[in-house]
Amino acid sequence: MAVVASVVDNRREQIGWYFYDWANSAFSTTVVTVFLGPYLTSIARNAADVNGFVYPFGIPVAAGSFFPYVVSLSVLLQVFFLPILGAIADYSNARKQMLAIFAYTGAFATMGLYFLEGTNYLLGGILFLIANLTFGASIVFYNAFLPDIASAERRDAVSSQGWALGYLGGGLLLAANLVFFLNAESFGVESAMAVRISLVSAGMWWAIFTLIPMWTLQNRGAVRQLPPGENYLTVGFRQLAHTFRQMRGYPQTLLFLAAYLLYNDGIQAVIALAAQFGAEELGIGESTRIATILMVQFVAFVGALIFGALATRLGSKRVLLGSLVIWTLVVSYAYVMPANNEAQFVALGAAIALVLGGSQAISRSLFSLMIPKGQEAEYFSLYEVGERGTSWLAPLLFGIAYQLTTSYRIAIVSLIIFFVSGFLLLLFVNVRKAAAEAGNEAPAHV
Repeated sequence: MAVVASVVDNRREQIGWYFYDWANSAFSTTVVTVFLGPYLTSIARNAADVNGFVYPFGIPVAAGSFFPYVVSLSVLLQVFFLPILGAIADYSNARKQMLAIFAYTGAFATMGLYFLEGTNYLLGGILFLIANLTFGASIVFYNAFLPDIASAERRDAVSSQGWALGYLGGGLLLAANLVFFLNAESFGVESAMAVRISLVSAGMWWAIFTLIPMWTLQNRGAVRQLPPGENYLTVGFRQLAHTFRQMRGYPQTLLFLAAYLLYNDGIQAVIALAAQFGAEELGIGESTRIATILMVQFVAFVGALIFGALATRLGSKRVLLGSLVIWTLVVSYAYVMPANNEAQFVALGAAIALVLGGSQAISRSLFSLMIPKGQEAEYFSLYEVGERGTSWLAPLLFGIAYQLTTSYRIAIVSLIIFFVSGFLLLLFVNVRKAAAEAGNEAPAHV
């Protein structure tokens, strides 16, 4: 794969870059959000002893906890591996190759879930572990292309369009799979087989559409030579240590990262726990919850585009602060929302969807202004690890609040602390100063 001189705002490359969001979002929606958790849990229960335990590698695990533990382990592995991979990619300038390796490893592992049946829960756990780990790794290299393909003035719009296309792609495949699953008997297919076909479809979608960024994206910059006696692994560890020391010289970038970790933790908790809140506290039926999940994908597509356009006109920081105000209002309303009101639940889902893609897309483009050139993959690996490494804090607070009060309403409103604290820290981030510290030029409106 040839290395070329830096060229930004190349429309062909930008469109190709968007399609990796379209490709990988099928894994997030079809596999992680809807189908795999319940199905893998049922497989684990088939394999459980009379006490409800399975024994992966001799370790006693409650069958109902197997999937959450596998998710946690995959995140923990990302915390260790992604910064090293990011440093290696920046040193070798092999982002496109690394993106391809991890994308296709994840896609084929996802396709392998087709063979998940009977009592082979361990196969499912290992395949998901590989898929989720490589999914996170591929996102690091995908995000690192953003400063290469979009100028500072265009970055919010490009990042938002990528998020938007991702929600659209993930939503379309999920809609098709849900229609297939809900009508499986009319197709002469058992429900378990319908789940397996849906899982393999996500892997195929991921693999096929990854071809588009592989055709269009180009590596940039001269490949640095390894020092004598070094290899990419040792260089990666050394570069990572250097990054942690170096970040102290970018206080504004660190302040933004702290703000992001807080408010994004709140966002991820709302996404993960909204269905449970709807079912347990509001009495919302399964069909409405599934329809709301689908609706969120398509409204988030529109929301990401709207927020990208607003950021270009009003500035990224202002729009991001505005989105956190909306998140706070949404969580506050959930506290007083009447039970058994499906229309209001759907409306609340639409409000969440509107700010969901926008807040995440603007965060990504804003962070890209604050990192030094030539170290994009390395810094985005820390961004990705930070996001995943703290994603247990808000759910923990939710769980503690419910345990102490037995009220899901108090539990959901407790998440406000993450949005408010993130908002307050973000207020003090000087985007222009952060860009200047990193050697970048900020756009006209920040």
